[in-house]
Amino acid sequence: MMDVSFGPDEQILWPASVLAGVAMCAAIYDLTRHVSSRYSKSYNGLNDMHKVEWNNRGFSTFHALAAAAVSFYLLVISDLFSEDSHSAIMIGRKSWLSDAMFGGSLGYFLTDLAMILWYFPRLGGKEYLLHHGLSIYAISLALLSGKGHFYILMVLFTEATTPFVNLRWYLDLAGRKGSKLYLYNGLALFVGWLVARIILFVYFFAHMYFHFDQVRSVFPLGFYSILTVPPVLSLMNLLWFLKICKGMVKTLSIAKQSKSVKTD
Repeated sequence: MMDVSFGPDEQILWPASVLAGVAMCAAIYDLTRHVSSRYSKSYNGLNDMHKVEWNNRGFSTFHALAAAAVSFYLLVISDLFSEDSHSAIMIGRKSWLSDAMFGGSLGYFLTDLAMILWYFPRLGGKEYLLHHGLSIYAISLALLSGKGHFYILMVLFTEATTPFVNLRWYLDLAGRKGSKLYLYNGLALFVGWLVARIILFVYFFAHMYFHFDQVRSVFPLGFYSILTVPPVLSLMNLLWFLKICKGMVKTLSIAKQSKSVKTD
């Protein structure tokens, strides 16, 4: 049975952080639209659907940067999950900041999912529905139970690759697919995805294996969720990485041919 810790602090922090996540999406959406319409010639030439996606990717990028920064701080810089600094077992550690980040991320994923469903499938196909659905489920479970924050933060850190994905889309739509920035961003996306979404998941599963006694101590629904949700997300990351590799090979091939033509 899951023990929900919904004390006085959580009664304020959880709803407030979710609402803040939704408000952030709305604010950044409007800010992206205002700034882009004023300073970007490419934006003004887009059709209405492309403008919606352009603005959507604005708050997607903002959330990704915030989630990656907070996750890095809690996992690496703070002593929250340090082996020697706390008596509580790692699987049960949490802080107000991890709660707030989870609430904000829930607000983001719910808003983005609502937009995907409203415009389906123009903002994303079934794979995005699966990704967002699993993310909302896993984050909600960790927030309500106070368990597994360490693992959810590792998954949230993978959002660090999202700005590169979005910049690639922006450059493609702006007709700058042959630019050096597009090439360098593609290289950064390849390296970032390899580190944050492939190698990090190897560490994720290794950590679970060596701390399996703690993982097994979690309530049944949480235990089986930890065993099933991460492998599905990992498989999706791997499939997307194969697409990135194909795109990278194609981009490098075009760049090489272009350089060869200029030399001739």
